[in-house]
Amino acid sequence: MKNFILYRIKSFQFAIHGIFIMLKGERNAWVHLLATFVVCATGLYFKLSNSEWCWIVLAIVAVWTAEALNTALEFLADVASPNFHPMVEKGKDVSSGAVLIASIGSVVIAALVFWPHFLSGLKH
Repeated sequence: MKNFILYRIKSFQFAIHGIFIMLKGERNAWVHLLATFVVCATGLYFKLSNSEWCWIVLAIVAVWTAEALNTALEFLADVASPNFHPMVEKGKDVSSGAVLIASIGSVVIAALVFWPHFLSGLKH
C-alpha cells in the first residue's frame, strides 16, 4: 500500500512537470493561460451560475487538453523523425487543428454564456 501511494504521488509530480514543460516551451500555452485568467475573472465579475461555470470549465479544459496533446505529439514526432517528413508535418498540422477547433468551440461557449450578462450590464 505504501508503494502504491508513493507511486501515485510520483505520478502527480510527473504530470505537473509536464504542464511546466508545456508552459515553458509553448507560446500558445501562455495565450491560453491569459485567456483562462480573463475568462475566470469575467465569470467572477458576472457571478456566473453553477451551470454556467460548468460550461466555462469544460471549455477551458478542452483547450488545455488539446494544447497538451498537441505539444506531446510534436515532441514525439520530432524524436521519431528529426528531419523533415511530409507525414510528420501533416500530423503536426492536424494536432494544431485540434487546438484550433477546441479554441473556437470555447469562444462560442464563452459568447453564449457571457453575452446575456453583457447585455444585462448595458441595460443598467
